Amino acid sequence: KMNLLILDYGSGNIKSVYNSLKVVLGKIDKGCKLLVSNSITDVLTSDLIILPGVGSFKHCKQSISKYKGLVNALFEAVVIKSKPFLGICVGMQLLADFGLENGKHEGLGWINGKVKLLDNEINLADDNFKIPHMGWNNLEIISKDNILKDISKQDHFYFVHSYYFDAVNSENILALTKYGKNIPSIIKRENIYGLQFHPEKSGYSGQKILKNWI
Repeated sequence: KMNLLILDYGSGNIKSVYNSLKVVLGKIDKGCKLLVSNSITDVLTSDLIILPGVGSFKHCKQSISKYKGLVNALFEAVVIKSKPFLGICVGMQLLADFGLENGKHEGLGWINGKVKLLDNEINLADDNFKIPHMGWNNLEIISKDNILKDISKQDHFYFVHSYYFDAVNSENILALTKYGKNIPSIIKRENIYGLQFHPEKSGYSGQKILKNWI
């Protein structure tokens, strides 16, 4: 029996992630147990780990760091033991080396890159582009991967963010989304995935992504 852990470190949105995963697991019936926890034991014994994130990069990093030994346990589970990992929104951004929201703050450093403000990159005089980037967009698939099975241009995903992941290595980018410029919307390094959009708020398309990842 597999254990799927949603990491609860005080950064909102756990409920909708949990509910969406319940629906997905009901469809695939893998005998997978869903946990919501910040216990180090659960991190080390779970088979799959999801890191949700709502709010600022700084706040989310500080919240995780508040739990003694949690960052080290995540490193051991995900980087050393190669457990499947999925970061959502700020949970994806935390994979970077550092973020530039409210000063410069260190990330987990699992995928090389930095998290930058969108408005330095797009023409805000154009009324189509407001910060935050909020609403529905499709994906431009850059690289084939199992997480993108049955996903096409017709699938739309819900975004809400003001910062984006500026990846150092293009091979870490699976999909882009155009919002004034091309921003990475799915990143990957080995067993580690990050989604800039919220699959749990993206209806059937989001459920397909979660199902593919599981």
